[in-house]
Amino acid sequence: MRKRFIVYLGILSLVMILCGSIAIASQEIEGFININTATAEELQMLPGIGASTAQGIVAFRNANGPFKSIEDLVKVRGIGEKKFNSIKAYLRIEGETTLHIK
Repeated sequence: MRKRFIVYLGILSLVMILCGSIAIASQEIEGFININTATAEELQMLPGIGASTAQGIVAFRNANGPFKSIEDLVKVRGIGEKKFNSIKAYLRIEGETTLHIK
């Protein structure tokens, strides 16, 4: 009986963790992000962009100067065509960053 309880508790914990991850991943965002001025923290609001990739974007920008087009983002390690296509609607190279979670 005790063993069964522990198994149920483990399954329940796993379900709660997965539901939390789904809720975070499904959050809607709106606005735009200026990839030439955004901080790593702001870049992480983009779907599929984690801390490592965000830091890579900032490092690339610091080493190479401002991005001349949003398409230049694919030059950053960790940004392929698929990821770029999923975030390009939010990207700008001028103006203020207005991206936020709804």
